[in-house]
Parts: sequence; structure tokens; C-alpha cells
Amino acid sequence: MGAIDRKKDPREEIKGLLAKGELEKLLGKAGEIHGHYCSHVALGVMATYIAFRKLGITDSTGMEEILAIVECNNCFVDGIQAVSGCTLGNNALIYKDLGKTAVTFIDRKTNKAVRLAAKYSGRDEPKDAEDREARELFDRAVKRREKLEPRQAERMKELWTKMSFSVLSQPEDDLFHVKFVEPETIAYAPIFDSVQCSSCGENAMETRARMKEGKAVCVKCAGDDYWMVAGRGIHPVGKR
Repeated sequence: MGAIDRKKDPREEIKGLLAKGELEKLLGKAGEIHGHYCSHVALGVMATYIAFRKLGITDSTGMEEILAIVECNNCFVDGIQAVSGCTLGNNALIYKDLGKTAVTFIDRKTNKAVRLAAKYSGRDEPKDAEDREARELFDRAVKRREKLEPRQAERMKELWTKMSFSVLSQPEDDLFHVKFVEPETIAYAPIFDSVQCSSCGENAMETRARMKEGKAVCVKCAGDDYWMVAGRGIHPVGKR
């Protein structure tokens, strides 16, 4: 492999795909981080593409000039992160634990915002026999955590890939409720110093440190509660 061009914009390819409306290739990029194709990843790709067009956004540098406020922590979010460049790590992805497949994009340069909420519901009647088969395999493999036979696992992958790419050709009015909204006021992420925990010796953000016998300790060494984002959403971990 050749050396990386360090002067090249790391999002140059995705920026070009967005400009050309190359939705299948954008979904391919999302699949790289999500690990597989599914309809909700495709919805995240479509939501980002639609929102960027409506707001006149051509790219995001990951410097918080564009914010994506998501209302769920499912597959939908990976499609958004991959295409928009708004991620948890660059503080441009804001997570609201509302359990809705929805996202609001805010462009701080223009102070405009648009919210997209998916119309699809898992309670909808299956569209056809393949849709029904895909859901049944999903329920077995994911909801009930059953081990599928190799041919069944391959069939589920085939069906979900087909369903995922079919989302890209659907009209936006069939996929989302879309409306311009007043942008929320969200402060830029502050930068905090770190302190060394006097117990375990690891560094921790000073705003998370505790004082114990006059010395700084991390949350875990202090034995305090903390919050965790996992499959069921935001929940406390610790003594509760």
C-alpha cells in the first residue's frame, strides 16, 4: 500500500460522493463502520443526504460547525456518522435518549436546522414474502439470540442487504417527516485538563475527578455512580 497523503482532506471522497448523489457508495462507506448492511443504516445515509441538501451543506470538517442531534442509539446513527462526519468523538454528535429514529442537523454558519423523523415502524405489515422472511430471521438471530444455521445466516445477510439498498431509491416523503425547526443553542465542547488518580494512577478529566482524603481520585476508585450508554440507552452504573 502506498503512503497516505497527509495533505489530502480525509473526507474528500465522501464529500465528492455527496456532491454527486452517489448514494450506493455512501451506503458502502457506512457499511464499513457498521459491519453489515441494514435498512436503518440506509435511512441514516438518506437522512444525512437529504438534510445536507436542504441546508446547503457540502461537507463537515468535524469541528462542530455542523451538529447532528440523534434521538436513538441504533443502526440509523452509524449511517449518519459515516456520511455527515458528525461523531461522538468530535463532539458534533449529540445523543438524546428518546428512542425515536430521528435526527436534527444544525448548521451553525447559517443558524438553520432541519429535523427528519423516520416513518418506518417495525409494526408495519410486511410488504411481501421476502420482507416477512427477513423479519423472521432477524427476530431469531437478534431479538431471541438464536444461532442460525450457516445457510440461514447467509440468507438473512442477502435479504437485509437487498432491503438496505432498496431504501436508497425511495422518495424522501415515503421515508421521513421533514421540517425546518428552530436550532437549539448548544455550547461548543469545552476542553478540560486531566488529573492523575492517586489510587490507580490513571489520568481522568478533572471535572470527573473526586476528592478522597485530600487527594484526587477517579470516579471508579471513588466508588461513585457513573452513566453508561449501551444498547438499552443511557443508564446509571454503580451503587444504584
